[in-house]
Amino acid sequence: MSDRDTEANRFHKRARRYARVGTNVGTVAAKAAGRRLIGRETNREKSALELAAALGGLKGPIMKVAQLISTIPDAIPAEYVIELAKLQSQAPAMGWAFVKRRMAAELGPDWQSRFAEFGHHASASASLGQVHKARSLDGEDLACKLQYPDMQSAVEADLSQLDVLFAIHRRMDPAIDTSQMGAEIAARIREELDYTREAAHMRLYGAILGDEAAIRVPRVHEDLSTRRLLTMDWLDGTPLLDHKDADLETRNRIATAMFRAWWFPFSRYGVIHGDPHLGNYTVYDDDGDPSGINLLDYGCIRIFPSKFVGGVVDLYNGLRTGDDALIVHAYETWGFKGLTRDLIDILNIWARFIYGPLLEDRVRAIADGVSAAEYGRKQAFTVHKGLKEKGPVTVPREFVFMDRAAIGLGAVFIHLRAELNFHRLFNDTIENFDLDHLAARQAAALDTAGVLPGEDT
Repeated sequence: MSDRDTEANRFHKRARRYARVGTNVGTVAAKAAGRRLIGRETNREKSALELAAALGGLKGPIMKVAQLISTIPDAIPAEYVIELAKLQSQAPAMGWAFVKRRMAAELGPDWQSRFAEFGHHASASASLGQVHKARSLDGEDLACKLQYPDMQSAVEADLSQLDVLFAIHRRMDPAIDTSQMGAEIAARIREELDYTREAAHMRLYGAILGDEAAIRVPRVHEDLSTRRLLTMDWLDGTPLLDHKDADLETRNRIATAMFRAWWFPFSRYGVIHGDPHLGNYTVYDDDGDPSGINLLDYGCIRIFPSKFVGGVVDLYNGLRTGDDALIVHAYETWGFKGLTRDLIDILNIWARFIYGPLLEDRVRAIADGVSAAEYGRKQAFTVHKGLKEKGPVTVPREFVFMDRAAIGLGAVFIHLRAELNFHRLFNDTIENFDLDHLAARQAAALDTAGVLPGEDT
């Protein structure tokens, strides 16, 4: 088959995908609107099942979008979250013949001569690409992350339907205006397509966490990387959940490393790792003793303006001291508008939930007696109910991944059943906090790592 025929086939596949996503999701939206139009109560459970059925046969970016939305409190109805959480995000792996063609497209026809070994089968696969284990000519173990073909077209087709998903929610009396969420999600997923950017993120984290003995960041192999191929050190490790039944000292050591890996880059450099998926971390050991974590994936990195980080610290201090003016200042710094006393009280319910473990100077579990599945659900329900009566409120786009990552990190602590003094861990990261110093550190670090500004930084 000629290259022209191959590209024609791919174009038709993209066109069919676009039509299928649009038709399926649009049909669910139309049904929801129709029920409202004729005065019939919207059956959220039924609509959620219809949406899951519409998306369930698809793989790739649309699943990443759907699952990402499902982790953001009240972005869509709770019934939708339950169904979307059941969907699988992994795409079918590319076979060896296809991998060889893809590698030749990235590194040239003699690409195999640039490796001592290259695994024929994927070690891991996800929504946008798959990882192969290889060995360099110098004998180093490598992880080669190879993007699936035509992902940019697939992402654009799928993102075009994101507003339709949100439209379903808007027809169901939402408590939150999701207009900024779509822009934020689209920006982050488009960035994930650019492995050159991810390589820069990896260099950035390597510099930020270079002195953290319990956190390992892989090194990028620049000569074997392109915009769609990222080659890095292979870091041996075991799944994080393999250690959930270890002794408390071990679980606490792992949890402390997780806390530092997330909060230190944010409080000192205004950067967060925005994807709390458990598969993005493994545990390494020294002589059989679990010692720390490997931080593996850098596709979903969020870089914040320093004033946003200042808002996080201000809200913490406002809640800690009962300073209402500082609390309101923090919300306004983040971009919340039109806040009334009632809306502030409602937002404070969620804030006290997120900040609760950080405010108490004692050793404690992140959520006493609450499972990962139930973590935050009670508070989210109370906030949703309050915002339906007093809102809606528009969530600033920077808040989306901050909130999502904080919830994901909390779920990790619950899985590990960690018992730590989160208050002291947090205060260690914000010690001598200064906005001007943060801005200067961030600018220098981004420049050194070669991180290009995103559309919102």
